[in-house]
Amino acid sequence: MNRMTPAVTVLIAINVVMFGLNSLSTVELNQWLALYYPSNPSYGIWQYVTSMFMHGGVMHILFNMLGLWMFGTALESIWGTRKFLFFYFAAGIGAGIIYTLVNYFQFTADFDQLRAIGMGALEIQQILDTGSYNANISGLSSEMLLEFYMTYHTPVLGASGAIYGVLVAFAITYPNSKLMLLFLPFPIAAKYFVPAILMIDLFSGVTGFSIFGAGIAHFAHLGGALIGFLLMMLRRNKA
Repeated sequence: MNRMTPAVTVLIAINVVMFGLNSLSTVELNQWLALYYPSNPSYGIWQYVTSMFMHGGVMHILFNMLGLWMFGTALESIWGTRKFLFFYFAAGIGAGIIYTLVNYFQFTADFDQLRAIGMGALEIQQILDTGSYNANISGLSSEMLLEFYMTYHTPVLGASGAIYGVLVAFAITYPNSKLMLLFLPFPIAAKYFVPAILMIDLFSGVTGFSIFGAGIAHFAHLGGALIGFLLMMLRRNKA
């Protein structure tokens, strides 16, 4: 069993405490600490950090903290605490930024489509405020409007982006380590396991068909993985 390293221990403790506070508090902490779309009134620049410590349910935090313990401990043991923390937060913040950029392009495309059929700024804002629209206006897709509304209102939360960065770093550092997928009865080397997980996320993000369930920020996962990969390439070039 991996021995808990200092940074991993503290990160897990903070996540667990924040999960407990969010579960017990009468104040909606997610409104302040989860990451919202930038034009939403609840958005704050600090959310790129604080959203990493918020989770939506027991299974969400359980899997993230399990991943942090399994892969983060191995990396912190060889990198040291300071380098590991830099990597972890860079991957997590980068994941949030990339997720925001993906949402920006989608939101802007939907906004432009609404303007193209003659909707004014006040009508569009009414959709964002209430979720309702004039069904008599031609060219409106209920799926597009739901996506438009949800992009604006749904925050992203969790340490998954940072964990994906850590997972990529682990696969590069220990490519032949055997890992298990829950739905497969045999271990897979990390160098195959991690690309397979990323391909599943990419498929789900592009098609909207989520194999592991709804409410998953696939592009945040991919963003964290990308930042993790780039940081590892920088480390390799400096070596």
